[in-house]
Amino acid sequence: SVSQYKDFMKCESMAMAKINGEYTEPTTKAMLTGSFVDTYFEGTLQNFIKDHPEIYTKKNVLRSEYKKANEIIKRLEEDPLFMKFMSGEKQKIMTFDMFGTEWKIKMDSYIPGTCITDLKVVAKFRSIPYWRYDIQGAVYQKGVEIVTGEKLPFYLAVATKEKTPSFDIFQITQDVLDYALSEVESNIDRYKSIKSKEIDPERCECCEYCRKTHKSMIRSYKELMEV
Repeated sequence: SVSQYKDFMKCESMAMAKINGEYTEPTTKAMLTGSFVDTYFEGTLQNFIKDHPEIYTKKNVLRSEYKKANEIIKRLEEDPLFMKFMSGEKQKIMTFDMFGTEWKIKMDSYIPGTCITDLKVVAKFRSIPYWRYDIQGAVYQKGVEIVTGEKLPFYLAVATKEKTPSFDIFQITQDVLDYALSEVESNIDRYKSIKSKEIDPERCECCEYCRKTHKSMIRSYKELMEV
């Protein structure tokens, strides 16, 4: 999956620990807020609420961040263009072979012959490039092309969690998608070799998993002086 591939990008050791069931990434309030909006649009919000009773206070009142999520949902539903892009088949799954490995994708909104759209709830628009959604778009686009023969444009339907939410549709242009796909092709053989245990994963020594499993070492004081 794209999420597994991006785990390898972040930290190979963390990715393998997750695959082996040795590590579960902590669920943050920010992640839950995004999931609240996601599941609403895919029609599974009630299941989400059942699985996450912590979104309510002891007095059974929806916590403030999820009230914000409801506000975001209301604003999005009032916008015709946003809802047009979210009007496709929800959570459409496709599997395919790409670069010698099996992939699985799940699209938020798939409109055959028109476009692929993924819904994102972020802190601010400026944070979008940090999350490397270009990789997601590249894999989704290529996967749909392999399965159906159609090369469809990829869009992000984005809403922010600001006091007054912003929302817009961002198209990831083809040149950006092409570059991201070439990056996937360059990395996939190494990640496959790590996953099959042919080579050892590298530690990033920055993520939570690496901090949790860290063992002391002798280091240079000069590291702390580097900009």
